[in-house]
Amino acid sequence: MSIMDHNGGSVIAMVGKDCVAIASDLRLGDRALSISSNFQRIFPITDRIYVGLPGLGTDVATLRERFRFRVNMYTIKEEREIEPETFAHLVSSTLYEHRFGPYFIEPVMAGMSKTPSGGYKPFIAATDLIGCLNFAKDFVVAGTASSKLYGVAEGLWEPDLEPEDLFETISQTLLNAADRDAFSGWGAIVHIITKDKIITRTLKGRMD
Repeated sequence: MSIMDHNGGSVIAMVGKDCVAIASDLRLGDRALSISSNFQRIFPITDRIYVGLPGLGTDVATLRERFRFRVNMYTIKEEREIEPETFAHLVSSTLYEHRFGPYFIEPVMAGMSKTPSGGYKPFIAATDLIGCLNFAKDFVVAGTASSKLYGVAEGLWEPDLEPEDLFETISQTLLNAADRDAFSGWGAIVHIITKDKIITRTLKGRMD
């Protein structure tokens, strides 16, 4: 078994109309043994950026603190809030620095980025464990259920979904994909990010 699958867990981010959603399951396991049903993989970076960290549980904690430190340093140095695109490259460079002894994490980022006209547009990206960026216009997935997430998301996602429709789509995608993966599941958490608010909901999933 790959070390990436050791603790299980999956994350997905989706684009909607002037909104973006990121969701993950809540299971932490030791291969087939379930340890926790409330393990957080998604963390706020700013009011408009969230990052999901599927992979090895110890590296989730390490990278969360490392990203927090580097974003704080950026904010102090630049005297402004980091933008999602900049944060994606910060994540990429942090992982690439450790390419010869990598963190076993495949980050998924979601946020609302400012446009020159003063509005906001949705932004999602993901990287592999050495920081190769993947920008997408529809959705990005990572984790042990990634192949199942791709299949369900391809069937359910539509362009320009309103926040409530996007919530329903990402929730159904994650819950149905997690049901088909032994290392993901046990409930889920969903964050919907719009230009003026963030909606967070916890979902119940199958516990078997």
